[in-house]
Amino acid sequence: MKKTHIALLIVIAVMIGFIVSVASDYSQYKTFTSASANPDRDYQVVGFLEKTKEISYDPKVDANFFTFYMKDTDGKVSKVVFNGTKPQDFERSEQIVLTGKMKGDTFFASNLLMKCPSKYKNNETETREFKAITTS
Repeated sequence: MKKTHIALLIVIAVMIGFIVSVASDYSQYKTFTSASANPDRDYQVVGFLEKTKEISYDPKVDANFFTFYMKDTDGKVSKVVFNGTKPQDFERSEQIVLTGKMKGDTFFASNLLMKCPSKYKNNETETREFKAITTS
């Protein structure tokens, strides 16, 4: 094997290792607690909109400033600041995935994804009654 082939294989192996290590950082969702432990690193935090707390968005003042409160999967509620516009039907979202950094008690999101309610869900619960059939 030529030296250039060996060098090329080493470069490819290093690149694959780098891609795998970066992908593993985003493979699991974290909580606000784990994000606050290392504030210099980006995390993906999954949770639910805390509807009892204030949602602040005023496009007349700043169209790219949106704040709200989110409860993560551990139940910890934290303020979220998103430098972007408020998504349509945000209040109806079932789940929120944030990417960003924790600074103090506030999570600064650089990306926001919502899981919206499915339009295919049946709003009415279907109930069925069963009769016992006996043979004599």
